[in-house]
Amino acid sequence: MAARKEVIEVAGFDVTITNPEKVYFPRTGHTKLDLVRYYLAVAGGALTAVGGRPMALKRYVNGIDKEAFFQKRAPENRPAWIETVELKYPSGRSAHEIVLRDAAQLAWVINLGCVDLHPHSVRAEDVLHPDELRVDLDPVPGVEWSQVREVALVAREVLAGHGLVGWPKTTGSRGFHVYCRIHPQWTFRQAHRAAAALAREIAERAPHIATSRWWKEERHGVFVDYNQNAKDRTTAAGYSVRPTQDARVSAPLRWDEVPDCDPADFTIDTMPARYAEIGDPWDRIDESVGSLESLLELADRQKVEDRSDPSAAVAPAAPGKTSGASGRRRTSVPLIEISRAKTKEEALDGLSRWQARHPGIVERLEPAEILVDAMRGRSTAWYRVRLNLQRIPAAERPEQEPLEVDYDPFEGWTPPSP
Repeated sequence: MAARKEVIEVAGFDVTITNPEKVYFPRTGHTKLDLVRYYLAVAGGALTAVGGRPMALKRYVNGIDKEAFFQKRAPENRPAWIETVELKYPSGRSAHEIVLRDAAQLAWVINLGCVDLHPHSVRAEDVLHPDELRVDLDPVPGVEWSQVREVALVAREVLAGHGLVGWPKTTGSRGFHVYCRIHPQWTFRQAHRAAAALAREIAERAPHIATSRWWKEERHGVFVDYNQNAKDRTTAAGYSVRPTQDARVSAPLRWDEVPDCDPADFTIDTMPARYAEIGDPWDRIDESVGSLESLLELADRQKVEDRSDPSAAVAPAAPGKTSGASGRRRTSVPLIEISRAKTKEEALDGLSRWQARHPGIVERLEPAEILVDAMRGRSTAWYRVRLNLQRIPAAERPEQEPLEVDYDPFEGWTPPSP
């Protein structure tokens, strides 16, 4: 029997929704058609966030409980009214990525299985110069949400001190974003450098609750992730539904909402009513375009200060990193790696087996010392588990053993020719 389809008219175009009754969120029962209807209900706000930007596709074709895959290249079989733009990547490869400008294009992308939207920080008209500075606040395990909100308010103050207007939103996960529009006249390298300087100043302003340390095992509190401003990086846009069991949404906020906001309040069910009632809190974001000059001057001053300290890291652009004899940066924290796996469940099963052989170690670690990393592979994520043993006495630390799971995400992959 042929799969059912539903054709909806959006912005003067007929958009075909295939398998509209397929359940994407098993716990809540939301279907693909529910997801499409959600995005159409908030289309104005969603297009403020992603409109005119090249976008990587993260496709959950079988729902959020199944593995997603990343797709940079626009599907060849697409309507003529779907816009694309060519991007060149640091690897030397290039691809034509989707660019959304209206609600019909938005609905078409959601039909591909895109639960959340991942735009680049550039516009299609100028893909070499970002027009958005992104502050990503990523709490380490065990950090309370109130601390994340507190760091967000510090970030606002620091940005304002450098002439930038920050626009806040929840990520729909554990973290928080503050975005700033900037004039598209700086390179990605300059934007990344400015973001690193900003991260240091936020951490210096709130040293007990924030960090700019690059190495995950050396962090505490809330990590100000400046690397989201590197070329080829994308983040979940405002109004994106996230692949969580309760279908949370990345919610754009007013600053007066931040001190009391709760990310659980913003879901696929609640956001349409909020949007209908108050509109888009970011509807004037394009009127507050700023400059990176002050942050780049700060980066110059920080570089001088770092060089005056013989114990400082050799590369100020990467707080917390040090270099070995090979020139490759490394951390001095005692780490052991437990597993590398295709799925998070497999990686954690490996940790359980290791823990059974070494009782009493994991129980002595703080949540932030059990490092479960989602790593990006060729088209899907893979997972790594490591343990930070710095608080375990040296004589009691287990040695590095063969990995419990040793998955190679790049097996069979041939890098592009130079």
